[in-house]
Amino acid sequence: MSNGAPPDDYPALYLYGVQRRFVQGEGALEILRGADLAVWAGQSVALIAPSGTGKSTLLQIAGLLEKPDGGEVYVDKVPTVTLADDQRTALRRNAIGFVYQSHHLLPEFSALENVMLPQLIRGLHKRDAAERAANLLSYLGLGERLKHRPSELSGGEQQRVALARSVANAPRVLLADEPTGNLDPKTSRYVFDILTRLVKETGLAAIIATHNLDLAAQMDRRVTIRDGVVVELA
Repeated sequence: MSNGAPPDDYPALYLYGVQRRFVQGEGALEILRGADLAVWAGQSVALIAPSGTGKSTLLQIAGLLEKPDGGEVYVDKVPTVTLADDQRTALRRNAIGFVYQSHHLLPEFSALENVMLPQLIRGLHKRDAAERAANLLSYLGLGERLKHRPSELSGGEQQRVALARSVANAPRVLLADEPTGNLDPKTSRYVFDILTRLVKETGLAAIIATHNLDLAAQMDRRVTIRDGVVVELA
């Protein structure tokens, strides 16, 4: 990986030498100082790091929501830093799924419609989008809740709808920021088990930021951020 080109077996997501700094007065706050991270298809990586260490910044850069000040981000072999904004947007829409601690579902739409929406934005026919959304929700145990709005769903059900929405466009990469942080322990484990199963069965490359060490222990790898670089944990 020393030359910045993706490794021979091409991870689905590869951050090489990523730098990010923020100007503070006359100085600069160095958040990332050459961070490297490769995640392969079907692999789940737990990102365990305290607030203020650059965890959210790393996820934002990996998801093409921010540009690094140095380094490169490869998504499915594509170098992204010099892409035009519309190209980055298209790649993010088609190749990257996001799950957050808060589900961010649209309250006026049903579970089915919430999962259809990203597919319709991509240009899929309404009938095909509805079929895929129904299949995804059924896979996640929500086949009887398709027409329910978010206010009619439990917290765990809402987060499963958000998970279905995040993979509706069959992305290569899934980025999750404390996806079970608002759930009780039992529901958290249930949603997490579904999430990790989905990663394996669909070949997603997933980075899951979490403070739950028990859940992190079940993932394929664990990493943290120290002094602005990504460090592998045992």
